[in-house]
Amino acid sequence: MNFSAEKSSRKLGIGTLDRRVAAMVTVAAALFCGLAGPVVAREIRLIPPLELFGKNPPKLRASVQPAVIPLPRPRPAEAPKAETGKAEPGKAEPESAKKPAESAAKAEPPPPSACRLALTEEIAIAPSIADIEGPGGCGGEDLVRLEAVVLADKRKVAVKPAAVLRCKMATAIADWIRNDIAPIAASLGSSVSDLDNFDSYECRGRNRVVGARLSEHGRANALDVRAVKLANGQSIHFTDRTVTRELREAVLHSVCARFSTVLGPGSDWYHEDHIHLDIAERRNNYRICQWNVWDPLPEVAPMLPAERPAEAPPREVAVRSGASTKP
Repeated sequence: MNFSAEKSSRKLGIGTLDRRVAAMVTVAAALFCGLAGPVVAREIRLIPPLELFGKNPPKLRASVQPAVIPLPRPRPAEAPKAETGKAEPGKAEPESAKKPAESAAKAEPPPPSACRLALTEEIAIAPSIADIEGPGGCGGEDLVRLEAVVLADKRKVAVKPAAVLRCKMATAIADWIRNDIAPIAASLGSSVSDLDNFDSYECRGRNRVVGARLSEHGRANALDVRAVKLANGQSIHFTDRTVTRELREAVLHSVCARFSTVLGPGSDWYHEDHIHLDIAERRNNYRICQWNVWDPLPEVAPMLPAERPAEAPPREVAVRSGASTKP
């Protein structure tokens, strides 16, 4: 729009308009045009001469109406809907929404098992530990660290060292100590104080043979034991042939009734000095109990003859033929 004071004066017939007033009007028009540039368009309306001039002195006035900002048009019905992060009914949830839910589910620990709830501190000191995922199928779930077995009289039988086992295997060991070994120790006039743990969880093949089938030790489902120690200081080694046969047979019957696998002396040369126990599940509830209770070793005769008793009769001296018997 080309607007100037000179043109306005000619159109309006104002020949005597003060040049200073014209300059001010020109500057004001330039400012209005600059403000109405690329940002917001403003409409400038000229006041008609009859309204502008009357009895008052001639003045040039301009009225600037405020600009009207248009509202956005409504969204077409056929336009795609904006993504809100929620899946529409009948449609799969986007992957971006699944990941936070999955991570939250993994962060929450699983609820305790029935075995874990039953294995209380009145039965055993066995805190839960994290699941183990080892190579070749090693590891397990619902694991505990069996530190001690609590007897009915509140005495504790320490497991040395502490054994890493599945909860069900730890429960079987605790029941065996409480219900079988404790009465055996009582029959000897004492109480059991320690359980000698030879091996518990270990990621390895059977008998530590390279390439062999995974051992139940690799599943935290087995325990190797060698002896129990009594409160009076006596130790009962299960494979010691100097221990009475009756006592060793009592231990044999107790473990074979509770565990699905028992391996000891006579099963193979790997178990001559300890007893392997596990609760492996087999078809038709098949069980293995291989433990030969050997007879005590025979006493060895002394290498030197015993001293002659003082009350023994004197030795007879052989007499040479022809020799005189007179002094």
